[in-house]
Amino acid sequence: MEVIKSLEKDRSNLIKAIQMVQEEYGYISDKSIENISEYFGIPTVEVEGVLSFYAQFKRTAPGEYKIAVCDGTACHIKGSSRVKNWLVEDLGIDDGETTEDGLFSMETVACLGCCSLAPVVSINGKVYGKLDREKLLKIIDDYRNRGEN
Repeated sequence: MEVIKSLEKDRSNLIKAIQMVQEEYGYISDKSIENISEYFGIPTVEVEGVLSFYAQFKRTAPGEYKIAVCDGTACHIKGSSRVKNWLVEDLGIDDGETTEDGLFSMETVACLGCCSLAPVVSINGKVYGKLDREKLLKIIDDYRNRGEN
């Protein structure tokens, strides 16, 4: 696994290696776990233990469109939980999951820094604010239809 070859083969570099792999591929696959395990000469169960302990590590491939639902104070007060529920209903996924077609993944984030636009989501870094159900579902449909044009 090229991405971690710059690291010393020392157990103290395990978390750094996992971070590097996730940065490169967007998640940690079963094959990546095997490669990391082999590189450091440790059991796969040890790598899996680190993955399960830290919430920052993702075990599923991200969708083509990564949705971040802001749950900062302003967004929370203005209804970010409703926004999240609308996405759960429409997409059939929850935090950290990806739709079966690989199009969307979703996560709740602490703050996107767009408080005056609350409630807010970002999709691949593009911010959408002052959301209501109709506006949000239209945005999602626009992303769904991008591949059809």
